[in-house]
Amino acid sequence: MPVHLTTSPAELAELVVCPGDPDRAALAARELLEGARETTRARGLLGFTGRWRGVPVSIQATGMGGASTAIVVTELVELGARALVRAGSCGGLQPDLPAGALVVADAAVADDGVGLTLAGTTSPPPDAPLTDRLVAAAVASGRAWARGPVVSTDLFHDPAGPRAPGWAARGLLAVEMEAATIFALAGRHGVAAGCVLGVSNVLAGAEDAWMGARALRELGMAVCAAALDGLTGAAGGNGGGGAVARGGAQEPS
Repeated sequence: MPVHLTTSPAELAELVVCPGDPDRAALAARELLEGARETTRARGLLGFTGRWRGVPVSIQATGMGGASTAIVVTELVELGARALVRAGSCGGLQPDLPAGALVVADAAVADDGVGLTLAGTTSPPPDAPLTDRLVAAAVASGRAWARGPVVSTDLFHDPAGPRAPGWAARGLLAVEMEAATIFALAGRHGVAAGCVLGVSNVLAGAEDAWMGARALRELGMAVCAAALDGLTGAAGGNGGGGAVARGGAQEPS
């Protein structure tokens, strides 16, 4: 039985959205789920279960970085989770990827201790059908979107200096902190995993420009809604999405 998530298999759905931020998990449960109930709050890692378009789903915060995420994901699988989608924020690395865009990761380069330990420099790929459904959800959101590789790091404030230009030169779309760990653990445990991110700040220009608080809140809900649609297969059509010039997978180097 898990020692960190104080819940039970009966309280957890098989489909789980995994934001890093507990506040985002609580907001998404309140604003998006039907009949949401809290299932765990141990160590501030808030979890909720409810329904999305009639389908049972859970939203479980992972905390920041691979170390916390590895604990949460491992225990979610122990509790019966069979598909997980990271729903988080990221720093955009490419000049044609604006703040507020959605990024669907189809590969994760590990630049963090846990990801490197679990899988080496590149984690196993996410589940292909799930990733395709996340793309459909990103398109349906009406936001600019991109699909491609991201990099996972465990240093937010890096004393060694900016690494964004090097990552951008390799064709990586965005930098975040948990995808490589989630993909690696999903591969080990034989469960499906995906990742959809919202670009909260742009690192490609001269300044690290962040969105305002209200825009960030709206972006977080759009990311969680896309994750829920991808998990449940509820994304529809090709309506109105603003694709940037990166529609397909790119090989990370």
